[in-house]
Parts: sequence; C-alpha cells; structure tokens
Amino acid sequence: MSFKDHFSRQSGSYSRYRPAYPPALLEFVATQAPMHGLAIDCATGNGQAALALAQHFESVIAVDGSRSQLARARSHPRVHYVASLAERLPVGDSRAALVAAAQAAHWFDFERFHAECRRVLAPGGVIALWTYGKFRVDAGVDAVIDHFYARVVGRFWPPERRYVEEGYRTLPFPWREVCAPDFELTTCWDLPQVMGYLETWSAVQRFKDELGSDPLPALRPLLDRHWAPGASRTLRWPMHLRVGVA
Repeated sequence: MSFKDHFSRQSGSYSRYRPAYPPALLEFVATQAPMHGLAIDCATGNGQAALALAQHFESVIAVDGSRSQLARARSHPRVHYVASLAERLPVGDSRAALVAAAQAAHWFDFERFHAECRRVLAPGGVIALWTYGKFRVDAGVDAVIDHFYARVVGRFWPPERRYVEEGYRTLPFPWREVCAPDFELTTCWDLPQVMGYLETWSAVQRFKDELGSDPLPALRPLLDRHWAPGASRTLRWPMHLRVGVA
C-alpha cells in the first residue's frame, strides 16, 4: 500500500524546524488512556510526538512510511521505530492503550486507519488526533503570511489541507468522543527559523516542483519589514485535538 509522501525530501528541514507539541496536550492525552503500557504514534516523522509519549507510556511504537524521516528520528529506550503505515500497524490485536497521530491524520485513508485502530486498541483504549494551523505573530507579520499562504502557494496545497484549515472538525471520527480543552503551541523564533519552517510546507515543495522556482526568497524581504534583525519573536499556533474511546 502506498502513502501520500509530501515530506521525505525535506526531512532535514522537517527535523530542524517543526515545532514541539505542548507538554500539557500530551499529558491530557495520556490521562485519557485506561493504562500506560503501549502507545502507537502514526506517521511519526522525526519522532517528536513519540518521544513526548514515551514520558507517559512504557513503550511506544512509532511508524512512518518514509525511511528518510525515520533515519533522522531521535533514539529513545522506550521508542521503537518501524517503517510502516498508519493503515497497517505492526501490532497485535487489542494491545494498545493509545493510537496517536500528530499533524498527520488528514493524509490517511480514513476507513482503513480507523479499522486498524479498532483492531489494535484494547477495550477502553484511546485514539488522539491533533493538528495546528497557521502561526500568528502580529497584524503585520500575519498579513504577509496569510497572503503567501493563500495567494502565492495557495493552489499548491494538497486537498487534504482543508481538514487542517477546518480545525479537524470535519475529519471523519467514528468514535465516542471526549471533550478536549483548548491548547496552544508557542515558540520563540528568529526569522531564519521561520523561513526554515516555511520550507517544510508541502505547498512550497509543490510550487518548486511545478514552477521550477523557490517562492521563499521573495517572501523574506516582506517579513524583514516587520522583524528586527536578529530578534526572536513569539509565534502562536492554535491547536485542535480530537480524542475518542474504543
């Protein structure tokens, strides 16, 4: 079975520039699980969520279809990385306390993924899917980013991006849902870090592929107008979490 691979080529930038998830979100997800034995992290990428889950679970199986991403994942004694897909989990029936997917569930084959979750989750086990939207800084920066997102690379976003834009509210979710609190992801970044993060956008990569040019150099001077040289600023991403019980 193939998968939609939008990130292998930029796995180096992905590893360096994708922000970490809020500890409070991971703690909330862990508290919903009936036990803390095995957790599964689907489409783990460089292992960000898997490493965080390892603080709450005895073991974590972290799967990804991209060997390039897995090659950059950080090792941990309780995390086992496997080249596999969310729709084909390398776990026996009714063994997992948690199946999680961070910033990834919108790429899945929903029917096959949820069927696998039903198979591997123990009774009362939990599924948790979360995503984050565009970062916010201030009116000036936000206007530049919004224009770039919608007008420059907008037509290059894969159609699945709409689930992120809709805060996962329309994501198929056939589970008994748990009401989750609001969370926010924050970072303190300088402008080179922001540019590195933008390079990981799937729409930027598709822009390069189809037009043969890079849209980021033209963006940099527009952001320079709102960013003091060498300064770090606070970026805030709204997060959206859905939690269900098997």
